[in-house]
Order: sequence, then C-alpha cells, then structure tokens
Amino acid sequence: MQRFDFADATAVVTGAASGIGAALAQALARRGSDLVLLDRDAERLDAVVAAIRADHPDRQLCTYLVDLADGTATAQVAAEISQRHPRVRLLVNNAGVGLGGRFDQVTFDEFSWVIDVNFRAVVQLTHALLPTLRAEPGAHLVNISSLFGLIAPAGQTAYAASKFAVRGFTEALRHELVDDGIGVTSVHPGGIRTRITENARIGSGVAPEEYAAGRAQFEKLLTIAPERAAEVILRGVERRRGRVLIGWSAKLPDLLARVMPASYNRLLVTGLNRGVARPTPLAPGVPAPRPADALVDPAREVA
Repeated sequence: MQRFDFADATAVVTGAASGIGAALAQALARRGSDLVLLDRDAERLDAVVAAIRADHPDRQLCTYLVDLADGTATAQVAAEISQRHPRVRLLVNNAGVGLGGRFDQVTFDEFSWVIDVNFRAVVQLTHALLPTLRAEPGAHLVNISSLFGLIAPAGQTAYAASKFAVRGFTEALRHELVDDGIGVTSVHPGGIRTRITENARIGSGVAPEEYAAGRAQFEKLLTIAPERAAEVILRGVERRRGRVLIGWSAKLPDLLARVMPASYNRLLVTGLNRGVARPTPLAPGVPAPRPADALVDPAREVA
C-alpha cells in the first residue's frame, strides 16, 4: 500500500474541539487537507476553526455540532457528511469520554453512555462513511482506542470495555478492507495532556472526596502534549501502520500484557508502588488501590 497523501484530501475528525482532535485538525491543515470537524462544544470548536483559518486561509473547513451519545443525531450528521463531502479520504474517530468508578459504583445508564460515545458512535460513523472511503483511492481509517484498550485496570470497566471493543473492531476491519486498498490504524495513546478529567463523569456511587483526590493526582500523570500525539498518529497514517502506540506509558504495559496476560496487573502495581510513599488513585473517582487489587496506571488516553 502506498503512503497516504494528505494534500488536497478531505479529513473527518471527531472530538475536534480540544485535545488530540484539535491538534490533529491543525496538523492536517498544515499537511494540506480540507477538514470536516465534529464536536459538541460549539465555543471551543469555533476557536479551533478560527485558528486554522488564520494560519491556513486556503483550507476548506466545515463543522458539525453533535453529541455522539445521541444515535439519531449521529446518523443525521453522518448522512449529511456523505452527501456534502463525497470524497472523504481520511476518517479519524477520536471523540471519547471517561467515567470514574468501579462497576458496582456506576449505573447501567452511566456505563451505556461510555459505550455509546466511545464505541457505538465509532461503528456508526464508520459504517455510514465506509462507502465514501471505498470510493476515494488511497483512503484511510483511524480509530483512537487507548492504553486501556491494551490493559484493563480496576475502576475502568466501562472505559476499558469500550476501548477494547474499538481495538477488536478496528483489527477486524483492517483485515476486511486490505483488498479495497483502505488503510486502517488503531491508536493507543499513553498519558496525553487534554481535558479528560474535566469532561469525565463520576459514577453515582463514588464519594465526592474520592473523586477530588483522584482527579488531582491523576492530572499529574498526563505528560504528553496533544501536538506530539497528533504528529505520531499522522506519521503512522502516512506509513499505513496498523497499530500506533504513543509513549512508553503505552508501550511498556502493552509488552507486559503480552508476556504476562493474566498477571501484568500485579507486577505493574508492585513496581510502581516501590517508588511512592502511598498508593496513588487510579483515576478520578477511584479510591487508591491495594497493591494486589488494581493497577496504578501511569497514563491514559484522552479524547
């Protein structure tokens, strides 16, 4: 498969108002792509568009305000994109949400919200736009999974379930679409400095003080700039990589999960706890784990 050509391509990016999505939009514009940007945050999306237009006035930009948790609204937007932009060459399913709390601390509706945004919307948009990608020579699909699509720590049942689902869906599609000449990339970022903790929901059964303490500690672990993550992703797209891991905080846990698939959690917890005075909360709203119970995760993908 030849290298992906960004010049004069039309790229669809979800979750484009901040974080990795905003950085991808800027990086794609620099590479000569026209943009179709989706998000639910109108003010931040307008700011991203204004910045791109100031730096790249020759680029064509179109935006859609949509809450991807709403399946009906997602279907309407997907249909409109297919009609108005029949030559989409790149689709990046980046939007995602987080939920803090053990499985017994969250409601079924809260769990389902994560699945809807992180997985169902990915499948829905991909299904709707696949005919468009097939019609454009050299097309490519990118689905942002997570470090938690490689390992599954306690306190993140909904998030890990959604991101493992994205990973499996993406890998199967890669095998199905190879004969069509469509590249497919699954992305697994480590700790990216974005607004995940600001936008994350907290399980109904999680105490507020647990959430506050977890959030403050968790934010210290987000060290990778979104701009760096975007560049790594697009280099992977250009080279038609099937899988992209961002940062050692993703690569090391992935290696351990391959070597010790049933016991990596205990090893990571033990190793990390040797360097701290007390256990660290896993994520906003998740109490500090005991060494044998849960992974003290050094990073998390943010969308």
